[in-house]
Amino acid sequence: MPSFRSINVAIAMALAGLFWPGMAQAAADAPSAQADAAPGGPGHPDLNGVWQVLNTANDDVLPHPARAALALRQGPNGPVPAKEVVALGAVGAVPAGFGVVDGGEIPYSPAALKQKEENQAHWLERDPEIKCYLPGVPRATYMPHPLQIFQSREALLIAYEYAGAVRPILFRDPGPPPVDSWMGQSVGHWEGDTLVVVVTGQNDSTWFDRAGDFHSADLRVVERYTRTGPDTIRYEAEITDAQVFTRPWTMHMTLYRRQGADAQLQQFKCVEFVEELVYGKLRKEKLP
Repeated sequence: MPSFRSINVAIAMALAGLFWPGMAQAAADAPSAQADAAPGGPGHPDLNGVWQVLNTANDDVLPHPARAALALRQGPNGPVPAKEVVALGAVGAVPAGFGVVDGGEIPYSPAALKQKEENQAHWLERDPEIKCYLPGVPRATYMPHPLQIFQSREALLIAYEYAGAVRPILFRDPGPPPVDSWMGQSVGHWEGDTLVVVVTGQNDSTWFDRAGDFHSADLRVVERYTRTGPDTIRYEAEITDAQVFTRPWTMHMTLYRRQGADAQLQQFKCVEFVEELVYGKLRKEKLP
């Protein structure tokens, strides 16, 4: 029986082949191809590998203390966990985090800040992650699941464990994306040793985290991937969205290369796990 790793690699390479026929062959020639593997030719860092963050940005990109739960209600002496998450106990709690936003503040417009606070208050009903929507960029990078970068001399593709999301990085700008989509259109280029990716054309249905931080369909993300060591990448994302924020803002974090036998993507096709949430209300006979 083939391993999860071989299955995921085969799927990713097949998808990549739809965009760049030479990528599958280049990957098949690894590791010899990796000696000079990089879009644009030799001299650029090799980003191949399985990577993952070690932070709590998916809970909240801003600095935050430990909390009893993401969903709270008012109790007799202050906020307590919402009844829907009481049974989870510590599993539903939020660990503290230093935050990943430069300056520790997101520059919301006054109206957008009210929307963020409303989103946070209604997290259980609104968070796209709960419904297994594709996470969008940059949230896909810092969800608590690994990602894998497939890089050849000619092309680059990023596959994510969460929901089986994939993202091809185009190195020839095709112009504005024809339609908005969950993961948008990613166009990359090299600035020295840094891979710069401009992401546009994302829809407005994804969030930055579980704390209700959101954006509009005008979102523009400029990502920067810089190798800082054999097993680390500095990841930076500049966020611009004039409909929601008063100025551009930036987040940054470190990606760590996974090592050992578990350095592979497993399956987390989460759609089937939310069927009851999405379709349960359609049952002819309601469950108690």
